[in-house]
Amino acid sequence: MRRRVRRFAERCYEQLLLAELSETPAHVAVIQDGNRRYAARQGVDPTDGHRAGAETTEQLLRWCVELDIEEVTLYAFSTENFSRPPSEREALFDLAAEWLRQFADDERIQEAGVRIRAIGETQRLPGRVREAIDYAQQQTADNDTYTLNVALAYGGRAELLAATRDIATAVERGEFDPESIDARTVESALYDGPTRAVDLIVRSGGDERTSNFLPWQANGNEAAVYFSAPYWPAFRKIDFLRAIRTYEERNCASSRSRLGRMRTFAGVVGATLADTTPVDRLRAAAPWCDHTGSGTADDHDPDAGTAD
Repeated sequence: MRRRVRRFAERCYEQLLLAELSETPAHVAVIQDGNRRYAARQGVDPTDGHRAGAETTEQLLRWCVELDIEEVTLYAFSTENFSRPPSEREALFDLAAEWLRQFADDERIQEAGVRIRAIGETQRLPGRVREAIDYAQQQTADNDTYTLNVALAYGGRAELLAATRDIATAVERGEFDPESIDARTVESALYDGPTRAVDLIVRSGGDERTSNFLPWQANGNEAAVYFSAPYWPAFRKIDFLRAIRTYEERNCASSRSRLGRMRTFAGVVGATLADTTPVDRLRAAAPWCDHTGSGTADDHDPDAGTAD
């Protein structure tokens, strides 16, 4: 019974978060952290944790299409990941190659118009991964509704250093006047990847750092940042909606009143209960959902007492 009540509360809360959304970011960057810690907690091999994380990634992309988020950038493999044990590194390469080909052939990806692009020092990746990148990019090259950037062998400092070297070389050759170098010059020297500035960075796993992810595209745009406690395989749609709420609150001139949230939540609960059978039994199991007006929103907010 407790599990059913919890699921019901989460459904209500998810609908509340959706009902409150008035705008969504155009570009979300995601640091998918916590796969190995999730595997350790479950008592399984790290590779199983990475595969569980890949399933969450598939769900994330569906949520982004539902919310009409035009661009997503995934931090799939950093330059620091090359230092991981060879067996784990090779398993990650296998998973990346498999995932890229699978997504490129997915009818839902094609129907939604998702274009897949890879960013990073991809020349450092094994041949099978580079071939999968080429395949995914070719298969989705004509799609133009949504953009999915997959950061592989990516490091923010490495990207900026490479851009700086290219610009310095161009100046030395006389192709640029140093006085004419501006933001557009730097942007043109960055990896061929994101098509717009980052609006929101989401990191799972509890660590509160952005790990040099898209420093030019995100910091230059003063992107909102949301750190989520759940490990990536356990990341839920509720967590993603909370992240978007953070973006929205950062961009809104004024926040909604507590009374407004209470009214919206009451309406969501009523609509959810109307679709639940039998209604009376579920109301008895969750008396705080009663519309008598007793109690306060703080008493029963599913968000209360949880770590974001």
